Amino acid sequence: FLMSLQFKKLHQNFGVEIINFNLSKDLNNNSYKEILFAFNEYGILLFRSQNMSIENQVIFGRKFGKVLIHAVNQYHAEGHPEVYVLSNLDDKGNPSGKHPDQGSLYWHTDGSWRKNTGQATIMVADIIPSKGGETQFCCMENAYASLDNYMKQKSSELSAVHNLDFSRNRRHGHDPLTKEQKNKVPPVTHPIVRSHPITNRKSLFLGDHAEYIENMDYEKGREFIETLNKLAINSKYIYTHKYVEGDVLAWDNRRLLHKGMKYDTAKEKRVMRRTTILGEVPK
Repeated sequence: FLMSLQFKKLHQNFGVEIINFNLSKDLNNNSYKEILFAFNEYGILLFRSQNMSIENQVIFGRKFGKVLIHAVNQYHAEGHPEVYVLSNLDDKGNPSGKHPDQGSLYWHTDGSWRKNTGQATIMVADIIPSKGGETQFCCMENAYASLDNYMKQKSSELSAVHNLDFSRNRRHGHDPLTKEQKNKVPPVTHPIVRSHPITNRKSLFLGDHAEYIENMDYEKGREFIETLNKLAINSKYIYTHKYVEGDVLAWDNRRLLHKGMKYDTAKEKRVMRRTTILGEVPK
C-alpha cells in the first residue's frame, strides 16, 4: 500500500522518518492516505527540513480531524488558536529562564483530560537549544503486552479519572487554571486499557493527567496508577527524538506516552509550535 513514501525506522517497535517529502507542497489525497496509514501503523512520523508556516500546520492538522482549541489560552498563537506556542523567550526575544509548560516534563498523553481524547499531536521545531529539549516517547502497546496476566486482567476491569486541574496544580503550582478554564474541562473517566480504533491493538492509557481510579479508595487508586505508570515506562520501549530546526513530528496519543526533556531555559532559546487533533472517546 505504501507505494510512494520512503521511510526509515526511528525505533525497532515504532516510529518512522518519511524521506524527501514536502508537507506544504506534496499533500494530495493519495499521499495523505498513505501518511494516515503509516501514522496508524507506526505511531510517530518525522518529516525533516519542512519550513512549515502556521497556516500549513493548521491545514495539515485538519487532515487528521478536529483541531483542539486548548483550555490554557495564554499559549495560543496570535490569530491561530489551534496552535499552542511553547516558547521560553521574553518580549525582547531573549531566554526568560522560565519553562513554558512544566507539565510537559512528565509522562502524559495530550488531551486525555477530555472526553474525546487527543488523537494526533503535530510538533513543529522553530528554534532548538544546543543541548536538551528533546521529546521522549514510550509505546503503551508494548507496555500493555509486557504485563503479566493478572495485571492485564485487573487493568482491563478498571477506569481512571483524568483531570487537567489535578496535573496542572501538581506541576504549575504558581500558574493554576482560572475558574473559567477549570469549568471548561471537568474531570473525565476513561478505561485504563484502550483499543486503538483502527488497528484494534490494546494500550495502557494513563500518564500524568490520571488522578484516581473510579470506585476505589483515593489513596489506593493513586498508588495503583503510580505502580502501573512505573511498570509502563520501560527503556526498551522508549524513543528519544533530538530535534533539528524545521522538523515536523506527528505522533499518535492513543498508543504513546511522551514527555519533554529539560534544557537551560536561562541561556538557551527554544520555540516549538504544537497542534493537537481530537480523536475518539476511548473504548
